[in-house]
Amino acid sequence: MNNTKYPHIGDLRRLIRFSTVDGTIWLAENRMLLMHAATLAGLRREIISSVGSEHARRILTRIGYQSGIRDAELACKIRGRKNLIDSFAGGPQLHMLEGNVRVSKIKLDMDIAKGTFYGEFLWGNSWEAEAHVKEYGPQTDPACWMLIGHASGFSSAFMGRFILFKEVECAACGPAQCRIVGKPAEDWPDAAEHTRYYEEDSIFSRLLDLHKEVDVLRSSLNKQRQVEDLIGVSPAFQKANDLMLRAANTNVTVLLLGETGVGKERFARALHDSSSRKDAPFVAVNCAALPPDLIDSELFGAEKGAFTGAHASRVGRFERADGGTLFLDEIGELPLTAQAKILRVLQGGEVERLGGNQTRKVNVRIIAATNVDLKAAVKNGEFRSDLFYRLNVYPIWIPPLRDRPLDIPPLVEAMIAKFSTEHAKRDIGITDKALKALTTYHWPGNVRELENMIERGIILASAGCDIEISDLFPSPDDSVTNEEGVNEGGRIEEKTTADEQLLCDAIMATGMPLDEIESMLLRNAVESAKGNLAAAARILGITRAQLTYRLKRGESTPQLISESSQC
Repeated sequence: MNNTKYPHIGDLRRLIRFSTVDGTIWLAENRMLLMHAATLAGLRREIISSVGSEHARRILTRIGYQSGIRDAELACKIRGRKNLIDSFAGGPQLHMLEGNVRVSKIKLDMDIAKGTFYGEFLWGNSWEAEAHVKEYGPQTDPACWMLIGHASGFSSAFMGRFILFKEVECAACGPAQCRIVGKPAEDWPDAAEHTRYYEEDSIFSRLLDLHKEVDVLRSSLNKQRQVEDLIGVSPAFQKANDLMLRAANTNVTVLLLGETGVGKERFARALHDSSSRKDAPFVAVNCAALPPDLIDSELFGAEKGAFTGAHASRVGRFERADGGTLFLDEIGELPLTAQAKILRVLQGGEVERLGGNQTRKVNVRIIAATNVDLKAAVKNGEFRSDLFYRLNVYPIWIPPLRDRPLDIPPLVEAMIAKFSTEHAKRDIGITDKALKALTTYHWPGNVRELENMIERGIILASAGCDIEISDLFPSPDDSVTNEEGVNEGGRIEEKTTADEQLLCDAIMATGMPLDEIESMLLRNAVESAKGNLAAAARILGITRAQLTYRLKRGESTPQLISESSQC
């Protein structure tokens, strides 16, 4: 007996948005695709032809499983968990809304606290059964692999434990409808025969391992291995990375150029770690943070009694970095006197401590960095020209993040992995809409700003859920909208199409009050449905009860409605 009674689907339907401006479809914050069923069926056929039915079933089941998990996150977010039945119904309703199958509930008993679950449903109009029969004819085994994966994924995510659904009847085998039953895997005596389809494909695991081995071999041969913490695939990033690697095993002085937050210190550390000095010290100095009266002692050291409070001799940063690398960040902020002393060290390889008269040899590789225009500073008398020419032997320009949007997805992935571990958050991802907002943001703070934003998102996101736009951009109201409809605060904005604008202009030109416009639409819908309120409600995208209420409120119920048509 069909006991299907789902809550109104309006809360889920409202999540679907079509953007003709930038060619995207959204279900809440996840990007969707509207594809021909025949196209998806063709892809399914190609997978079966390429790897065989068993491996194809595993691939498609796992794809469906991941889709089910995403739908569970969405259903729980929209409907909460106060009414478990209504919240769980979001799974079948989303499955129908996405055009996969018609779902009718037969029986559903579940208790999250006890971990018990039993679900039985009928499926009609399964696209997967239709596609399989069309291609291969009637079957003896169930064929709705993606759909059953979705049911298992949704229920497992909802219950917090693995729920295995089996297709006990399949339309591909002759019945008019499919029938599925789900319960905890341990309650199925033949669970092992079905759970293997949810495991990673061994063939593809081996192929992936071989692919990784080839990548490692190729990178070692070409000496182009990307150093840890330097992540990027864009041409601009790769150019900077290539220049860094070429300089690594030389002693050339390197000048890193770029805006604040682009990762100059990470490039400096990567250069050091890729060089023959990697086992020696890497000493970083923020020149902008050094007090003017302590610059000499910090950089070059000081002898005992050199100044008030110097109760012992002090080793400077140049001596600490002996044999290794000294990174002088924001070198453009140093006063001219300190610049002269650094030039002397670069030319002679010797330092003299403050208050001392003995020179000490140092073997230091200098990497300098700045976000200011040193040429302009030289012209203005704010930076020594001789030091500039000494530093500018091998400049590397690190591009700003806004100029390399291709690098944002891999950076985000790495940062999520890092901060998920640090903050003990498991299974955290990011919504498609949030990632799109990140790739279109202008990034005044570059990679450092992205890192801070992702850490905030990890902290705000619930375990097992995705980071959303609101987690990343807490104050979006002051942002400026860009040409793609994603404003710099991360919100996706709807743009009125030309047709919509013409319709709105025409309606407003009539001068009719809003109540009259609504009454006109209601009357027109009822007339079009020939007095059938249920059909009229479907035309308007509301429930029959909502339509009846609006008609009574406006006292506009047409006389053509018959008693029989109201049933």
